[in-house]
Amino acid sequence: MFPLQRPRRLRTNESIRALVRETLLVPTDFMFPMFIAEGSGYQSEIPSMPGIYRRSIDLTVIEIKALYQLGIRAVNIYVKVNEGLKDNTGKEAWNPNGLMQNAIKAIKDACPEMIVMPDVALDPYSVFGHDGIIENGKITNDATNRALVQMSVSHAAAGADFVAPSDMMDGRVLAIRQALEAEGYSDVGIMSYAAKYASGFYGPFREALDSAPVEASDIPQDKKTYQMDVANRIEAVREALLDVEEGADMVMVKPGIAYLDIVREVKNAVHVPVSVFHVSGEYAMVKAAAEKGWIDHDRVMLEQLLCIKRAGASLISTYFAKEAAILLNQ
Repeated sequence: MFPLQRPRRLRTNESIRALVRETLLVPTDFMFPMFIAEGSGYQSEIPSMPGIYRRSIDLTVIEIKALYQLGIRAVNIYVKVNEGLKDNTGKEAWNPNGLMQNAIKAIKDACPEMIVMPDVALDPYSVFGHDGIIENGKITNDATNRALVQMSVSHAAAGADFVAPSDMMDGRVLAIRQALEAEGYSDVGIMSYAAKYASGFYGPFREALDSAPVEASDIPQDKKTYQMDVANRIEAVREALLDVEEGADMVMVKPGIAYLDIVREVKNAVHVPVSVFHVSGEYAMVKAAAEKGWIDHDRVMLEQLLCIKRAGASLISTYFAKEAAILLNQ
């Protein structure tokens, strides 16, 4: 007897497949991470991330307008800080005339509708390359939080729509939320990196910002005392729930493809949007394999992004945002 149920009937042709497709990918799903450098008319491609550039503010603004025309509605921005401005306090991070603050102002002036989410962490500003202030050979939590609060308020004053703390210090979301409220920035949101793992996929990003931890015998050589253990799953849910309780409007899981189980766990646990960072190493691997001719670049790119959304992402921060949006708009 023939089976009464034949699932292949729903795969017969593309028209039928489109009718029953469960997950759709659109440009507004994406946030584009951007690297900003000092100067004017400056653009430099990052060797380990083909197609991704450090740009001066003037060229960044031009790119922002192009992204908006493609349907991308959010950018996550990072700055490459001159070595002479780095120290252990991170004080350049809240300079009202700093590179980040000037970049936020310029982007919002040029394209007010673009949602700007500046990174909140001290590693680009730290002489040690860590996300926090070092005292007695350790990353100190509460002193770092005080610095992150000043940084966040300065971003809000510059016009940021959201601040995006990526440091993984305990209690920083509450401290930032309280400070934003006290300073009159109640409409500025927080997208917390709630489950950021101590992953090996971040190498190209650290090259882009020159922010890898320095080698010294008296400081931690990695970020494992504050970023999450890659072996843990339940802890990610706990971190996300704590951040929501403290006032996060969105929570992020980082990295992406290798952590889709975490994305689904967090999505099932919280009642706020879940963002996912499809990180630099994941981007670089696709680029390298495609360059070798081992994979179909565009097919794998879109498949990975679709899988991230299928797992539960409301927003995907990805270096593929522009390329993917161009394809999706065709």
